[in-house]
Amino acid sequence: MAIKRTSQQSGSQPQKPASQRQAKGRKSQETPAEDEHVLQATAASEEAASSEDKIRPQRLADYIGQKDLKEVLEIALQAAKARGEAMDHLLLYGPPGLGKTTISLILASEMEVNCKITAAPALERPRDITGILVNLNPGDILFIDEIHRLNRMTEELLYPAMEDARLDITIGKGQNARTRSLSLPPFTLVGATTRVGALTSPLRDRFGLIERLRFYEAEELSEIVLRTAEILPSSVTEEGATEIACRARGTPRIANRLLRRVRDYAQVKGLDSITQAVAAEALELFNVDPMGLDWTDRLVLSVMIEQFGGGPVGLEAVAAATGEDAKTIEEVYEPYLLQIGYLNRTSRGRIATEAASKHLGYG
Repeated sequence: MAIKRTSQQSGSQPQKPASQRQAKGRKSQETPAEDEHVLQATAASEEAASSEDKIRPQRLADYIGQKDLKEVLEIALQAAKARGEAMDHLLLYGPPGLGKTTISLILASEMEVNCKITAAPALERPRDITGILVNLNPGDILFIDEIHRLNRMTEELLYPAMEDARLDITIGKGQNARTRSLSLPPFTLVGATTRVGALTSPLRDRFGLIERLRFYEAEELSEIVLRTAEILPSSVTEEGATEIACRARGTPRIANRLLRRVRDYAQVKGLDSITQAVAAEALELFNVDPMGLDWTDRLVLSVMIEQFGGGPVGLEAVAAATGEDAKTIEEVYEPYLLQIGYLNRTSRGRIATEAASKHLGYG
């Protein structure tokens, strides 16, 4: 499945399943153009897929990990197909890099529909989301990343669209204002967020499925590394894949990124295969230690231990001492440190654990 950028100037339209092509030709040309920030993913494309697209699994059966989520989605897919309906709206939450976008593309492939990909920060004006919604075809999937960042006006436009397949547009201002309702084809909204608690209740409650993505086990990441290596292609031993997986912070995106860096290292060094020793040597060069901690992870923990006696210490104090943005520390670095038991959050602040001290050589 290829992803292409659509623009208001190009006039290009998404390729549709055969059952919908004829209906599309009758669509009025007066409908608003699609937002230029939208990525268009088609279920069947004649364009050559990029390297990133090739790495993404195309079917749910090929998706590695997230076993419980896969079972839920398989039931939802089969039920929707049996009824000839669009899937229910789906909210995916969890740390970045765990496969939220990939899942939306897989669902589109399984349902043989289009998947339009955008992000909440790109939907600044009502016409941005309006242009996307009126160009949806029956059953299409609309993927909105960082959905917790939707502004109020855009969010309120989505309410009737999600519940009643209806778009309410206000025309005019003041006493002359009037509301026009447009019927929308049934569609599936897939929202992705790293901060599910930041969503408003009215928006969150309109999702029929709310699912959490968890960090991956090393065995699952090793499978992903071996699969990606075969696609790139690159020669990796099972031990080499395990070494990369153990340093990937439980995240497929990081595992694939580390594999590319190790592949570069092996190629430059004239090595035929990525073994455990080669992977370890390369990742040490890139400042990724055996637990997957990078330079910033170690800096955050070291500052807490050396300057604040291990804590408790406030997030803002850690940010000031490290020179990192507080939000970045909280959303990018802390989740994994909490997951592996190197950090605790308390009502009084953050605490570096004894395990963190031992890992960094303080214990």
